[in-house]
Formats: sequence, structure tokens, C-alpha cells
Amino acid sequence: LNFSVERDLSSDDATMSIIRMTLCSDHDNDLKQLYDHMKNEYDREETNLLSLGDVVRNMGKFDLAEKYYRRWLSELPSNDLSLGGLYQHLGMVADAKGEYDTSLEWYQKSLEILVKTRPYDHVNIGNTHNSIGGVHQKKGDRGRALESYNRAVSLFKQAHDENHQKMAWFYNNIGIIYQEENKYFEALDFYEKSLAIKKKHLPADHPDLGGSYNNIGIVQDCLGHSDLALNHYNRSLKIRLKSLPAQHPDIASTYRNMGLVYEYKGKLNEVLILFQKYISWFKVMARSRLVLYICTASLE
Repeated sequence: LNFSVERDLSSDDATMSIIRMTLCSDHDNDLKQLYDHMKNEYDREETNLLSLGDVVRNMGKFDLAEKYYRRWLSELPSNDLSLGGLYQHLGMVADAKGEYDTSLEWYQKSLEILVKTRPYDHVNIGNTHNSIGGVHQKKGDRGRALESYNRAVSLFKQAHDENHQKMAWFYNNIGIIYQEENKYFEALDFYEKSLAIKKKHLPADHPDLGGSYNNIGIVQDCLGHSDLALNHYNRSLKIRLKSLPAQHPDIASTYRNMGLVYEYKGKLNEVLILFQKYISWFKVMARSRLVLYICTASLE
């Protein structure tokens, strides 16, 4: 399943943007449910610069997304109630670009507006705390990250939304913190809570489920449960091969994780097969980057 932006026909002073997108492999019946889920997710959004920014941000086009968000920001009055949400999206872009301090500034602006204008909107305020926690985690401040994640969970519980899809994100993030602190039983508990909620909301081949199975596999491996680790890695790999592009790094990561378990078990034939697949991914990526470098250099 793959979307690609064919062309952005906007200019800095344009009043309208036209984006042409192509969906590949929508004929695959196994992926139809996943495609419909993604399509409905976008179709629910009002078509404006904000929703266009969301589409290209989810494709990894962060500079283009920021362009749309900032243009939308320039069109809104200073007292517009939607500013909190827009600041949240700008924070996401800065976060994705590794501009963590800038990201925190946008998230803090978003939080201040939400608390002031919608103090009982526990869901959106909780989302913002989760985003802030994610940035603190990337900066290496686990204490502040965990504090923000727990605040998000508490707010969703106040809203009686304990099975909300985003609770899966919060639990997963808390699990990562505990995993980084080598508290594997606590990490496993939160990863399993996250997976249970995702199963209620997502199609069976959604890549987020593949991520959960992979995380559980890592923790089971750390606990010395090799067979359980392999079981979860296999589930992760099956989903990722169906729902992600063939050269996606998450697929390569699963090959590597499985190879390490087989190495521990002394099954060298399986290790060789998996690491050959892992190495082939690096070769393809190296060729792609070389071609990109040559093309870029020729344009300079």
C-alpha cells in the first residue's frame, strides 16, 4: 500500500493548492480494509490547508506540511478557537524534523489555549500532554516524559475514555520508557494494554499492530522468552510485509530482531537467511541514496 504525491501546484501567494495523489496496490483485497480505514480517516477532515498539511505530513513531506500550516496560521485571526489545534500540528512537524525545543514551544502554546478555552476537553488536552512527553523522551528526559504520559492517561480516564484509540499510544509510550529503564515486566504490561486497545479500533493488517507485536517481541526477548519473542516477531513481520513498502526500515528491523533470537538459540541457518535479508535492505538503501546524491548534484 503506497501513496505518492505526484505534484504540488501551489505557490507562496496562491489562494488554492492542488495535490494529485496516487494509490498503488488498491487492487489487493487483503489491503482493502486498511485502505478504507485510511481513506475514511482523511475523508472526515474538512478540506483546507490544515487537512492538506496532515496528508503530506503523514507521507513524510515535513517542509511542505509546515508550509501549509504556516499559511493557514497567517489566515486565522489571533483569537480563533482552532489555533490550539494548529499549534499542535506545527509542533508535530518540528518534532518530526528533530527541532525539539521549537516543538515544545508550539505544544506549550497549544496547551495554554486549550486549558484556557476548553478546560474540560480532557481528550485534546491529554493528547497535547502526550506530545510533550514524546519530545521530552527524545531529549532523554524520561522523568518529565513519564509525567506527561501519565497526565494524558489520567485526563482520558476523567473523560471516561479508557478504551479510546489514543490510549493505545499513551500506554505504548509508557512501555517504551519502562523498557529503556530495563523494567521489562512493567513494559510488557503497558505494551499488552496498548495492543488490546489497538485491536478494538484498527484493521487486522494495520502497521500499528505490527509495531505492537514487535515491541512485545523485544521485551519477551529481554526476559529470556525466545519462543514468545519469535512468535510476536513473526506476527509483526506478517503485518509489516502486507501493509508497508517492501524497503521500509521497520521490516528490516524485524528481520534483525528475529536474527538475533535465532543466533541466541544457535540456529545459524535461520540467522544467515534473516541477516541476508537485512543486509540486502541496506544495499538497496545505499543505492537509492547514491542515486539521490547524483541527481541532486546534477541540479546544483
